[in-house]
Amino acid sequence: MYRYSEFDHAFVAERNRQFRAQVARRIDGSLTEEEFRPLRLMNGLYLQLHAYMLRVAIPYGTLSVPQLRKLAEISERWDKGYGHFTTRQNIQFNWPKLPDVPDMLDALAEVGLHAIQTSGNTIRNVTSDHFAGAAADEIEDPRPYAELIRQWSTDHPEFQFLPRKFKIAITGSPNDRVVTRAHDIGLRMVTRDGVPRFEVIVGGGLGRTPMIGQVIRDFLPVADLLPYLEAIVATYNLLGRRDNKYKARIKITVHETGIDTIRGMVEARFAEIAREFDRAATEAALAELRAMFAARDLPSRGRALFEAAHGRDPIFRAWADTNLTPHRAPGHAIVSISLKAHGQTPGDATAAQMRAVAYLAERYSQGEIRVSHMQNLVLPHVALDDLPALHAVLREHGLATANIGLASDIIACPGMDYCALATARSIPVAQQIAGLVGALDIEQELGPVQIKISGCINACGHHHVGDIGILGLDRAGVENYQITLGGSASENARIGARMGPGFAYDQIVPAIERLLSAYLDLRLEPAETFALAVQRLGLAPFKTALYETEAQDAA
Repeated sequence: MYRYSEFDHAFVAERNRQFRAQVARRIDGSLTEEEFRPLRLMNGLYLQLHAYMLRVAIPYGTLSVPQLRKLAEISERWDKGYGHFTTRQNIQFNWPKLPDVPDMLDALAEVGLHAIQTSGNTIRNVTSDHFAGAAADEIEDPRPYAELIRQWSTDHPEFQFLPRKFKIAITGSPNDRVVTRAHDIGLRMVTRDGVPRFEVIVGGGLGRTPMIGQVIRDFLPVADLLPYLEAIVATYNLLGRRDNKYKARIKITVHETGIDTIRGMVEARFAEIAREFDRAATEAALAELRAMFAARDLPSRGRALFEAAHGRDPIFRAWADTNLTPHRAPGHAIVSISLKAHGQTPGDATAAQMRAVAYLAERYSQGEIRVSHMQNLVLPHVALDDLPALHAVLREHGLATANIGLASDIIACPGMDYCALATARSIPVAQQIAGLVGALDIEQELGPVQIKISGCINACGHHHVGDIGILGLDRAGVENYQITLGGSASENARIGARMGPGFAYDQIVPAIERLLSAYLDLRLEPAETFALAVQRLGLAPFKTALYETEAQDAA
């Protein structure tokens, strides 16, 4: 795990000192809100629907025990006793008072956290595979590279005022768990002749114009990573539109210019940069970072306690069968902790829950916690025989819901409950759908199905790449929810197809119920997932099920 250097500590302390003075000037009226806005956004502070919101970076989704405990403390001392984990592996505090924000930032700095570049037209928090360093399918731990990118991009003098925000994701596994193809730049580790390098993807993104990224380099040497990224961002900074913010993202630049032309410009810029780039320094930095993230030698453990609990306790068995992922080390598992208990707000964790997870990480998971882009938490290194005791603690704190990857494991943006940009509610819809599948007791029968909900066209809920996507819009002052089907957030990412007219707020959950019922009736066998059934059958039978009520009414 990365530890702040003296430079990091000094840099963050100075930024916090500057922002404390800026907040004081805003409070005494020396700065107008218009003047203060770019300053607060540089430090992750938004003005939301009802209050300020502070977005804290969790680089590549990795947290230590002291960091999670500090987040719990901050939520109690300066917020309302909870935090909201996001699809960029960040945490948001939704109710801070402006005079308290500098103290919050200083408290974060005590444990190596900050809110820098979690907003604004700059390179945002770099996201990575939440199973990094533990997954059985991993080629190499991507987090040393993610940390290298964080250090390079933070306060980069050329890239603080890009045409629009810029997002990078990186994975070290062939099975993509970080949606690389829906990012401005996606990095996928690949091998050729046993040598790990990067496939570089550009021009992905969701929002009002969803696009899947395209490969710009299929086999980039790791030592060339930073100069190549610099070449891409510099090219975008030159070409990206500043006359229309809706057409300013790099996906539009790639679409309008063409991937071949963009590739030529990037390669030409890369040739210039690479001559002046210190490859030896990059290799030395990577070697140091790899040592920090070196795989732990996990002690060999048995599985007798796990097998006994799995055989006698159906509640534990359901949780273990759903929320565990194979670990690279025998006798261990990766534990996904659902923040989607039925009826709860997706992604929210109370201070007590955060402390409980910190305790479990300290005792059972080598002191590490991860945040997933699915708005859940992960304990990456747990011995199988420790799982019964761990599960008992999770149950005490409402964290043992057995639904990872199932219908109630819903991604949902804050929607109109918090966000000033939202045009519809997301959280209540997610809560009602989760309640529905719970009440019908069909969640395990349904199997894997990803439902994603956005409360506006900005698509913070990733609805375009869900098996079932729900987009809430405003139609003449009334909430209206469109449904898309057939999206995918995997290495074979694709944008879902819109089904037809939207549904009113009181109609959307019954429509989802008809959709799920149709799937159960149409699938060939339980092994055929929702995604596979849609691929086999096409959209027509599901669209018929969605709109059967309207057809009956018309008849």
